[in-house]
Amino acid sequence: MRVLPQPLVARARTRPVTSQLLVTDVGFYPRAAQHSRSRPQGAAQDIVMVCGAGRGTCVVGPDVHQVGTGGAVIIPAGTPHSYEADAADPWTIWWMHVTGPALAALFAGTDVTVRRPVVQLSDPSRVIALADTVLRRMERDETASSLAAAAGAAWHALALIAADRGTTTPDRAAPIENTLEFLRANLADQVTVPELARMAGLSQSHYAALFRRATGFGVLEYQTRLRMASARELLDTTDRTVASIARQVGYPDPLYFSRRFRRIHSMSPSEYRARKSR
Repeated sequence: MRVLPQPLVARARTRPVTSQLLVTDVGFYPRAAQHSRSRPQGAAQDIVMVCGAGRGTCVVGPDVHQVGTGGAVIIPAGTPHSYEADAADPWTIWWMHVTGPALAALFAGTDVTVRRPVVQLSDPSRVIALADTVLRRMERDETASSLAAAAGAAWHALALIAADRGTTTPDRAAPIENTLEFLRANLADQVTVPELARMAGLSQSHYAALFRRATGFGVLEYQTRLRMASARELLDTTDRTVASIARQVGYPDPLYFSRRFRRIHSMSPSEYRARKSR
């Protein structure tokens, strides 16, 4: 673990990058048997913990929360809390204390509250890798460059946690993510909501609700935006005709493709290509 001395924290808060987000404490506890902490008055900084294995319990405010593998916990500064590793299967955790004005927006993106402090991550390894980067940079030294690099990795980790805000339980994360991968891999195919729901093993209504929570879009809108992103790339990087691009991204009728493209971009594919070439 690494803890910055208070005079260094004060100086870092005046520098361009770390004035917005600063990691003041960071650590890694592997299989932390008998690990526990109680802060009746809360901590001076916001706390972020990610469980890589095992499990534990976190009490935030009046509520008790179970934290398992792939769970991230965010505890706002000044919030009374306690936590402890499970006696039979103690957790392995990466943790950091963070402070700065940028955190308000980042935490708002996670949709975390005192009553709901746990986010189940769809890909915890990515967040863990970033938390480990924070630790390694701060182990290296306490220079401004190392603290700035740690701040950047922490920012990225929190952004990834925010991206997983729609996932509520691990048993529902994998089916939705699997169908998202299927849509990305089969861009031009005509895929229906009933087909995707069957792939996920869910009812149509439940699947559609979880899909919207995970992506912010309905299934058809999400597929359309995937197709349009691919179409933009082809318009930017090739000289292929609009009709040829339309067919590749799943629109046999180029006029219908152009109407869909205009709906999202407020211009036709030809206008988009001409604008990008200027």
